Amino acid sequence: MTESQNTEYKLILNDRFERTATAFFNSRTGGILYIGIEDDGTVVGIKNPDKIQLQIVDRLKNNISPSVLGLYDIIIENKDGKDVLKIIFSSGPEKPYYIKKNGMTPEGCFVRVGSQTQKLPPQMIESLFARRTRNNVRVIEAPRQDLTFTQLKIYYEEHDKPLNEQFASSLEFYTPERKYNILAYLFADQNGASIKVAKYRGTDKVDLIENEEYGYCSLLKATDRVLDKLHIENRIFTKITGKFRKEVPMYDAVAMREAVINAFVHNDYSDLMTPVFELFSNRLEITSYGGLIDGMTKDELTSGTSRPRNREIMRIYKDMELVEQLGSGMNRMMKSYKPDIFKISPNFFHVVLYYNRVDDGTINGTINGTINGTLKSEIEISEPERIVLEEIKKDPGITMDAIVLNTDLSRRTVARAIKTLTEKQVIARIGSKKTGCWKIERFG
Repeated sequence: MTESQNTEYKLILNDRFERTATAFFNSRTGGILYIGIEDDGTVVGIKNPDKIQLQIVDRLKNNISPSVLGLYDIIIENKDGKDVLKIIFSSGPEKPYYIKKNGMTPEGCFVRVGSQTQKLPPQMIESLFARRTRNNVRVIEAPRQDLTFTQLKIYYEEHDKPLNEQFASSLEFYTPERKYNILAYLFADQNGASIKVAKYRGTDKVDLIENEEYGYCSLLKATDRVLDKLHIENRIFTKITGKFRKEVPMYDAVAMREAVINAFVHNDYSDLMTPVFELFSNRLEITSYGGLIDGMTKDELTSGTSRPRNREIMRIYKDMELVEQLGSGMNRMMKSYKPDIFKISPNFFHVVLYYNRVDDGTINGTINGTINGTLKSEIEISEPERIVLEEIKKDPGITMDAIVLNTDLSRRTVARAIKTLTEKQVIARIGSKKTGCWKIERFG
């Protein structure tokens, strides 16, 4: 364990912490700081990690400018049986970052050079400031000011993080002139942000067979609805040859989820353009606007380097646990796909997930074989339907609320899956809603 351009160790939280933090925020790739480890890599550990974590959050919030909320993660890790703090810093989009009390000067602005933290020279400070983006969701006034946030408040309450009366300020929903900004507009109950999921019969856009609207509401609600739709579309393909059964989903569910969330979080909303989701006969294509952030490379992207375009949106999605630690989503995608799924141009960012196939290229759409039994006929079934069916198989008297509790599916998704399975005559309800039970019709 040695220090490098992207890694630094500190034994304790000392008065040079802000220097290191600004250096990582000002770097191209961010970095990681461990507290509780000697410079030579010897793990010593810390006491009261929760208390130190609160001190770090307070110092980052109050001692560094511009705001860095959404640009860092703090994790308690156990190394050699001892607790240490791991702080993950993302490269910031509003460089230069500086220590407030020293201002935007060489004494306040720092950068990583090798394993060292060094002062930024005046000319570099001026150059970074001249390139700082002003055209972001926080400074652009919303097209309307009569905004309400009931949906957003419900989401926060469901995560035991109720919003107080000052939530609009704490979530940075105001412009410097105290007007609602584009960020507030995107998370309002009603807005003009249209988000569509289109479905085509073939491999091109000639034959449109479905075009569903999931926008005009809080971005969080739209995200949930798009994810539910794409989970439903994700059919399980099964091929049976002799004693062997091979089952694959159309696309990897984890990678799909990360791609969808990345599209929402990193999209350029400055012109109120929104992500687009398209299902073709051979692929799922997700398009967001803005291309790569200026100065970032594709290799840095696929290696897990995190550089949020919209740190304010990233912060809210992290509060909702839609985003875990910085860069982890890309790492999960790369476990199932290669970097060639990304098609990047100056103004657009495409993720293309080609559908899986069994080895010989044929597809038999059947119920996933994890449910024991023999099919009386072949049918296609989505991943949420399979999960619901497994729960019913285990307990025919199970309620909808119990299925929601036992799985990661939303109540709306469970209700839709039950409705579809009933229409396909896979299941049938015997008796009343309260005292009856489910019968699986397609198994002998």
